[in-house]
Amino acid sequence: MRQRDEFVEEMKARLDEWNADIDKLTAKARQASDEARVKYQEDIERLKKRQAETQQRLEELQHASGAAWESVRQGMEDSWELMRKAFRDASDRFK
Repeated sequence: MRQRDEFVEEMKARLDEWNADIDKLTAKARQASDEARVKYQEDIERLKKRQAETQQRLEELQHASGAAWESVRQGMEDSWELMRKAFRDASDRFK
């Protein structure tokens, strides 16, 4: 159970970091030209969608039974990897 709790706490901390990073990108987008702002907003919306999906996976993980936990944990890790890639791609475009 301890391993599960630690994993959940780690995922919560990562989500908090992503939320802060999304806020930073949103602030950068506000300072961009009109044309660039539209593109940045699209990236930010995709990130927010991924963030919501990852948050939902985290909630599923917290409520998963012992037998289903491994499967749900793998889904969480897959979701996290997609979120990380989406953020990296968006960050590269913001440079």
